[in-house]
Amino acid sequence: MTLEPTRRGASSSVLNVQGLTRRFGGVVALDHLDLELAQGEILGLIGPNGSGKTTFFNVLTGLYTADSGSIRFGGTEITQASPQAIYHAGISRTFQRSRLSLPLSIFDNIMIGNHKRLNQKLWFNLVRRDAFRAEFAASFSQAQALVEVFDPPLAGRMFEPIAGLPMIDRRRIEICRALISEPKLLLLDEPSAGMTHEETAKLMDDILVVRQRLTGLTIIIVEHEMGVIERITDRCIVLNFGRKISEGIFAEIAADRQVQEAYLGLQ
Repeated sequence: MTLEPTRRGASSSVLNVQGLTRRFGGVVALDHLDLELAQGEILGLIGPNGSGKTTFFNVLTGLYTADSGSIRFGGTEITQASPQAIYHAGISRTFQRSRLSLPLSIFDNIMIGNHKRLNQKLWFNLVRRDAFRAEFAASFSQAQALVEVFDPPLAGRMFEPIAGLPMIDRRRIEICRALISEPKLLLLDEPSAGMTHEETAKLMDDILVVRQRLTGLTIIIVEHEMGVIERITDRCIVLNFGRKISEGIFAEIAADRQVQEAYLGLQ
């Protein structure tokens, strides 16, 4: 992966969502959601528990199917696409609950996210040993370069098991695993979960560095920590009961009475 400064100010739309609706029985989890996202933007998606944030991620990545509406990614309709097709199109994500395999090494965990570009054919892996070694070396260099963006000393421990790492390093590795496939759109589902305020601040520093260095990367972050949202987002969307109730920069949504009543604790 080439680490270069992001060209800011691009106006091209990378994601366009129109009227997206998802129901679970009689519960409307997403209610005619409209959303547009520019390339290189960091969008904060916030709202109380049960407001539809993770459901949106699950529909966007094909884990749930939409009942109605459309999703266009890079100009291509992906509303009914499979999770595999959406991953190959360039959307990757993390989860609120860790999906790391603790006995495996840092490198192994990252490479789980790289399967779209690895040659997994038996003949290649067993017979073409020189080509296999070259592919391994290239993959290792790419994974190590990603880890170095987050924490250079950690990049020297690529073959250590995940189980011995603190939570912040595990979160870093989860993000690296999502980035190894070189996505155009990265979805972060509560990356600060389980971390201290100090660890959260450090991880947000990391995300801002990644945003600057990975050309064209666009991010949607679901987060309950309003300090995080205020600090790193360009724009925010607030959901409540599956509906979009506010949109704008953080200062605007924080001043919105609907948002205060739904989420920020207005008495």
